[in-house]
Amino acid sequence: MADKQRVIFLCTGNSARSQMAEAFLRRMAGDHFEVYSAGLDPKGLNPLTVEVMAEIGYDLTGARSKSVSEYLGKGLFQYLITVCDQAEQNCPTTWPGVSQRLHWSFEDPAAFEGSHAARLEKFRQVRDQIEQNVYAWVVELQLVAA
Repeated sequence: MADKQRVIFLCTGNSARSQMAEAFLRRMAGDHFEVYSAGLDPKGLNPLTVEVMAEIGYDLTGARSKSVSEYLGKGLFQYLITVCDQAEQNCPTTWPGVSQRLHWSFEDPAAFEGSHAARLEKFRQVRDQIEQNVYAWVVELQLVAA
């Protein structure tokens, strides 16, 4: 197989949405892509992200929040996918090598306020939306059957 294409998911804090998207794409199409995630202002991996991903069999042990500066100018990415509106608005407009830039807007579950149970539910909702988007994308690319 030819070299894998590189994909980076970008959000504000790299604490939830982009981490989830990275994990889903690695599992669904990791044989086709090298997958990364980063944030414009890394906040640390949110414990609720770890919890809701573990509920569906994803172990995020070893995952960490990374800054976009760790990747800018250090390799070509064929796909840049922003997963929040703030990242879309503030992402560097010039990113060498990016041939496809996509934007998937997801609510920030970390910003949701409420009881622990309500916050967990918000994380689950966003997790499930991200999983559906990633799956639809790999189907669109004809990497998995619908």
